Amino acid sequence: MQIAKVLAFTVTLLATFGTSTVGQGAEPIDIGSRLELFVDNHLIEAVTGDVQQVVQNPQPREVVLVHDEPWGGNICAYFTVLQDNDTYRMVYRSAQHDKANPKKGWGIAVYVESKDGIHWTKPNLGMFSFRGNKENNILDLGSGGNVHHNFTIFRDDNPATPDEERYKGVGGLAHGLIGFTSPDCIHWKRVQEEPIIKNGRFDSQNIVFWDSDRKEYRAYWRVYPNKIRAIRTATSQDFIHWEEGQELTYTDDSPPVELYTNAIQKYFRAPHLFLGFPTRFYEESEQVEPLFMASRDGVKFRRYTSPVIPRTAPKDRNLNRSNYMVWGMVQLPGKPDEISVYGTENYYQKTPGRVRRFVYRVDGFVALHGGEDGGQVVTKPLRYTGEELLLNSVVPQDGSLKIEVLDEHGKVLGLSQPIVGDAIDRVVTWDRDPDLSAGIVQLRFTIKDADVYSFRFK
Repeated sequence: MQIAKVLAFTVTLLATFGTSTVGQGAEPIDIGSRLELFVDNHLIEAVTGDVQQVVQNPQPREVVLVHDEPWGGNICAYFTVLQDNDTYRMVYRSAQHDKANPKKGWGIAVYVESKDGIHWTKPNLGMFSFRGNKENNILDLGSGGNVHHNFTIFRDDNPATPDEERYKGVGGLAHGLIGFTSPDCIHWKRVQEEPIIKNGRFDSQNIVFWDSDRKEYRAYWRVYPNKIRAIRTATSQDFIHWEEGQELTYTDDSPPVELYTNAIQKYFRAPHLFLGFPTRFYEESEQVEPLFMASRDGVKFRRYTSPVIPRTAPKDRNLNRSNYMVWGMVQLPGKPDEISVYGTENYYQKTPGRVRRFVYRVDGFVALHGGEDGGQVVTKPLRYTGEELLLNSVVPQDGSLKIEVLDEHGKVLGLSQPIVGDAIDRVVTWDRDPDLSAGIVQLRFTIKDADVYSFRFK
């Protein structure tokens, strides 16, 4: 498999919804021709046999950043990565903390950029004086509000946004999150002196983005109900005025844990999905591990218990807060079948901290995995449009995968030819052609020693 299930992981078993026959009378889910992933149970009606949802581990790649400049510090954190046409941008906190002498520390926000997502430059911005020298990549965010502590940015693709406000950001601690705008991701100004979001505990990476699917701004930030680190969300129409918000809720198979950061974003290939990489915090050791979770409404998530980047992954992650997920995912030039994410390592140490790149298979966050005994999964009724069925799957030589197309009454309309090999957008071919065009169908997957990640009609 291209994305091996390496490193320690936990398998989350799908609940058995019943037999693998069609549940007549169920309200169809309108998916049209959009891409659908098996990151939750939303599309699944029935499971039988040896089939499970398995959270995937991205493969570790090279170190892309080392915080070895004089202003680098030992607690660099709260990274954002984004792709802006042919430029990749990253903004993060660069900070130093000495428990023995806290006054010797500092905290600043810095900017780096890249043309390939692997080799990053630290441009001389000449904006902020560090120890009497402005030759550095430090951003000037003004004074007040401790905004440098957790300054987090996004590209605002709201069609109504003027070019001079194309980038937005938030930062702040006790008094709330202060909003910023920028024309170029380098020169920032405050939208107002008062915080735009106040009802929280903000000593974390707090996130805002434009939701192009729902046509609204969405924010996620830290709260502390019952002295437990948790996440609150709210929406806004203008980035400045926000609803009161609500705490995230989770499906019954998501046990309560302390969550340090949230790293929630819309999936660029399927923008109706919210994907998050929240950081599980271990109070006793002050260590962290990013998890995976998914939502259809941005409020209720299915959160998996297995870490996506375990503390055992390369390198120096089993240390104090040494394993944060960078917010954002990107595709690099010449790599259309993979998604790059980034994670921090070697935090709070005497040697410089680092950022490492990791690689997911496209759509490869959770696999619908058929074990050695095999099994079946039946979807709920799906209202679709398209003449072809496309599949993202991996079927090794000793595995097997077949798909049946059923009508609303459970009658078999089509049966695929055996599906083998590794493909991102495989066009399913048929032994019995279901004559796809539009309408309501169910799909029955028969899987053995194989993985299915996503599908769509075309």
